[in-house]
Amino acid sequence: MTQTTDFLAPARLGSLALPNRLVMAPMTRNRAEDDGTPSPLMVTYYAQRASAGLIIAEAATPNAVGQTYPNITAIHAPRHVTGWRQVTEAVRRAGGRMFLQLQHGGRVGHPATSGHTPVAPSPVPLPETIFTPEGHQQAVTPREMTTDDIRSTAADFASAARNAIEAGFEGVEVHSANGHLLHQFLSANTNRRTDAYGTERTRFTAEVVEAVAAAIGPERVGVRISPGVTVNGIEEGDAEEIYPPLVERLGTLGLAYLHIVYADPDSRLFRRIRAQWPGTLIANPVLKDFSAGEVRDGAERALAAGADLVALGRPFLANPDLVARLRTGAPLNPVRDRYLMYVGGAAGYTDYPALDELSEEPAQPSSDSIVAFDGERVT
Repeated sequence: MTQTTDFLAPARLGSLALPNRLVMAPMTRNRAEDDGTPSPLMVTYYAQRASAGLIIAEAATPNAVGQTYPNITAIHAPRHVTGWRQVTEAVRRAGGRMFLQLQHGGRVGHPATSGHTPVAPSPVPLPETIFTPEGHQQAVTPREMTTDDIRSTAADFASAARNAIEAGFEGVEVHSANGHLLHQFLSANTNRRTDAYGTERTRFTAEVVEAVAAAIGPERVGVRISPGVTVNGIEEGDAEEIYPPLVERLGTLGLAYLHIVYADPDSRLFRRIRAQWPGTLIANPVLKDFSAGEVRDGAERALAAGADLVALGRPFLANPDLVARLRTGAPLNPVRDRYLMYVGGAAGYTDYPALDELSEEPAQPSSDSIVAFDGERVT
């Protein structure tokens, strides 16, 4: 892409023409039906935000054992495809474009939620409680995956990717970040294997991505990574050694993009990855707050450091017309109480006003709304 710090400038992502360089990041918000089917409320939510250059829809599980929390989406059954198709058609009618993130939780799961014992690279439990339909419960020890499990899981990702294309998505994002299954294979404290998937910790992520690329074409596949992020009890220990070889291998596939979570444009590892990665790089910047000035500055810093597109999460959550607000210099809606993010219903989800429907008394942010990780759960 042509380097620019103008995040409102048009861009291309493979064959896709993007009207701007702002990407709506995937954000799990627990509004799906109990069986993982997207709800009508989700159709409204995503269509409201169709002015984003690209929407990466929230994590959808590729199989039943990969489910993390209650009321998250899935993409492994015909009903899921049908539900997601309603979302993609609504977004397309509103002028938008969508990828779907594919996420297997690994040890971030519970039998009370999925009906299955979680699987992981090694039998190392999540060091904290986990939210289930019965409230917070102690995490269980996951079952160590066999070689057959590993192969069948890669095949499940590939099948889920085909389902996503059938549901109308332009492509998929393989989630290898934030402490979920693929990230667990990358991390020293969760991958204690002595076989090839332990001695070469990047192997599983690479094989999953290769399987997905073979299923739907590499130009439809993105990958999300989070070097150094410790959420969900992850301790990589050697991010500077893990990620460059992974990026080098993935860089030979002709993928749509690489997406870095909490990207620090001043870090040596970010600069190294940017130099290595031959294609489109999406940066998800760390923001001190969610004011218009900080969002604008964060986006410009990321682009100046070599990112091609900028992914934003909660600014898009609170501002369905974020692009218009940044274009006109209008103030942004504050992010409301973080607990509204996960409790279901329209509050804190589809009821954020656009510029032309602002109430006289806009909602105020909670004191801790900007520090809540997306993975925090509430009863």
